[in-house]
This record gives sequence, structure tokens and C-alpha cells, in this order.
Amino acid sequence: MHVLLIEDDPLVASGIRAGLMTFDFVVDHVSTVNAARQAMRTVASDVVILDRGLPDGDGLQLLAEWREQAIDVPVLVLTARDAVRDRVDGLQGGADDYLVKPFDLDELVARLHALLRRAAGRSSGLISHGALCLDPAAREVYVDQQLIMLSRRELVLLETFLQSPRSVLSADQLKDSLYGMNDDVESNALNVHIHHLRRKLGSGVIETVRGLGYRLGKPAAIHIAGTPYPGQR
Repeated sequence: MHVLLIEDDPLVASGIRAGLMTFDFVVDHVSTVNAARQAMRTVASDVVILDRGLPDGDGLQLLAEWREQAIDVPVLVLTARDAVRDRVDGLQGGADDYLVKPFDLDELVARLHALLRRAAGRSSGLISHGALCLDPAAREVYVDQQLIMLSRRELVLLETFLQSPRSVLSADQLKDSLYGMNDDVESNALNVHIHHLRRKLGSGVIETVRGLGYRLGKPAAIHIAGTPYPGQR
């Protein structure tokens, strides 16, 4: 999943980015309000981590601007301001969650997963699709209760489809979920990851929608490599 981190302290930002990347988040970091505006226009982020005290403005004013523009990406405000009034202002100002510095990385990760779960309309931490089950916290995928080994980017790509099971996702949206703004991406990288997922989970796990992009296949199309579709047995 793609995280837009808006934080002006380079040491704090570096620590958050490194920590989140160990949990397979793709993180883009900006340090100003103006850079955040540009990033929001450029990249399809799944969740935003927003500091309040930025060099060129208050993060809450930026958040209010986004909400007025009907930008509904989940936002977690991460700040040193710990007064009750600050928390109330943040939540009433459009934030979906509020976490005070200093914080524990595991708590931050758990809160991000909760935001993504609520945004997708799920009540459970596990994501199921037919025989397939993804545990976002453990970073594990099972089919018929058998663990399937996926690479980091294969897992992130599969999770992106599972978060929006009925949506057609463009190639650009999928690339945003896999790569940061400054990553050097080969032209066929997305096709390679999709090919590997189809090889491991069945050719129908991801459907190509000509001229538009890709979408998650029907539950019956997912099976362990080397076994037939249920309808073929």
C-alpha cells in the first residue's frame, strides 16, 4: 500500500519510512504543504501520515483544503501536540486518526491497517476472496489454508486488488501501489508481477480489462499452482 508521509523533520521521516518499508508499505516523503499538494495530484496514495507543524503552513489547514475538494483518502495526523483540544481539532478537522509523538512503530502500523480496513468497508483484519486469504499484518497469503510464497511486490499487488475487489485499476494506479515517486521502474515491471501472480494463483486471479486496466478475478478462478479450477475437476 502507498503511504504519503508529510513530515518536516528529516530524522523522524527517515525512521518512519524505513520502519514502514519493513512492513511492505511503499512510502513517499514530502516535507512541506506545497510539496504535499503536488504529491496528492501526482500519486494515488492509499493513506496519508500528516504532521501539523510544517514550514509553510499547518497540516490541519491542508487537510481542510483536501476535504473541501472531496479528497477522501484516509489521514492519520502524527504530531507532538498532545492536548485534548488539539486531538479534538484534528479529528473534527477531517482526520481519521490522531497519534502523538513519540510513538511505537507497531502501533502506527496497526493504525494504518485499521484505516485501510475501514476505508475498504471490512470489519475483519483478514481479507478473504474465495479460497484465498490474506493476513495484512502477518504479510501472509493462503489458498485452501496452504501458505503461498509471494515476493514483497507480488504481495503488495495482490493486496491492492483485494482492497478494491470490484474495481478496475489502471496501470498507473497499480504502479503507485508498488513504487515510490523516485523509484526507477522498468516499463514491463507491472506485467512481470501480474504474470507471477497468475502463475502462482491461477491465470484467472487477475483479469485484463482491455483499454482500462486490470481487476481481481472471480473467487473460483483462484487456485494453487498445479491444481485445476474447481469447475475443471
